[in-house]
Amino acid sequence: MDANQRFMYKAFKRYYRENTPPMPDRFTRREFGFMFFDKGFVQRHLSFKSPEELSRFMSYQVPSHSYYSTSYYRRPDAPTMDEKGWMGAELIFDLDADHLEGAERMTYSEMLLRIREEMVSLVDGFLLGDLGFSEDQVHITFSGGRGYHAHVRTPDIMGLGTHERRELVDYITCSGLSTDWVFPYHKAATSQKETSSGTYSNVSRDRLLPPKDCGGWRRRMRKALEKVCDDLCTMEPKDFKKEYPSVKGSDSQTLAKGREEVALKRKAMFERDTMALLSKPVQDILVKVMMEDVAKRLSGEVDEPVTADVKRLIRLPGSVHGKSGLRVTPITRDELTGFDPLEYAVPDTYTDDPVEITMRKDASIRIKGQDMSLHGETEVPEFAAVFLIGRKMADIGRPSETEKLFRWQKRPCEPCFLGFAR
Repeated sequence: MDANQRFMYKAFKRYYRENTPPMPDRFTRREFGFMFFDKGFVQRHLSFKSPEELSRFMSYQVPSHSYYSTSYYRRPDAPTMDEKGWMGAELIFDLDADHLEGAERMTYSEMLLRIREEMVSLVDGFLLGDLGFSEDQVHITFSGGRGYHAHVRTPDIMGLGTHERRELVDYITCSGLSTDWVFPYHKAATSQKETSSGTYSNVSRDRLLPPKDCGGWRRRMRKALEKVCDDLCTMEPKDFKKEYPSVKGSDSQTLAKGREEVALKRKAMFERDTMALLSKPVQDILVKVMMEDVAKRLSGEVDEPVTADVKRLIRLPGSVHGKSGLRVTPITRDELTGFDPLEYAVPDTYTDDPVEITMRKDASIRIKGQDMSLHGETEVPEFAAVFLIGRKMADIGRPSETEKLFRWQKRPCEPCFLGFAR
């Protein structure tokens, strides 16, 4: 172990000697896995018969990362997956800042704020909303790193296979949503013409709206269409194009015409559940905006491989994360709204004692209510040192003259030297 690892090891050892992670339900049916500061492999295929047995293992072995299976097995400690005897699995939703656009330009706090918003939307809009799970069936956990997990535990989902779980992902992410299912065509004869060879009808093809009493994605799209109509009636054409890029190629005259039609007829349109009162070009604009712009905004974020995997290892609640030093923290839905990991997931076993560190690059953080602007060689409380060293933002102690020379020589290639500090 190097000096950074030794420092983290000591902090984690103190934590595990004073804290036993809460055992998952039916824990004797779970597989456990661990990574360590001084080993380059994952030790898995373990099981524990009691909380005390797990506590002894963690306090003596001091893992850097701790996991347990989302699945239940007849023989969780069997050395191969086939021998374990799969009995079912929780339904897992994993959101991590890796999936955020522009995450590489965000601070740690900014990433966590954005991913928390995504989790609130997923839980409220889909898990408790469309899918109808109750709050006592959805167990939310801060991952200790850069995201959140939602575990759904209810008997009717335990036996779902990979295919069924992927279908849930498709629903949440709006994959394969059909225009003709959301806004189906209604065909109606508008006039008839008699000819020598027979009677011919002119048929109109107008889009219908999802009905008032619909659910799921149709309900989402109907409600969102009301806002699109508001925006079309109140925004200038150039602003509407900016808000809804799919119509960037539409001419302003068509949008102005759409504004007039929608302003005049939108009430009747929603009362009758049809766009038949609007001209064909305006119907096309509304449908295009809804399917190409709005549907994506209404969809949820899900890590598909995690949700679809029926034999997944996931972080153990109550353990500490080796790349941040923060606790993997179970939280309620109400707690999620204002949850700040740098306030509530810092273990109490980390002290206020000053620790000398050397920052790899300047940074500002707020942790446990303290604002810190850090650069170069400095002192911070132990709880901040654990986080900064775990995140590879700092090194323990002060650099030797050799290290200073090495850093000075590397300065022309500074991004290369600092790249792993993200």
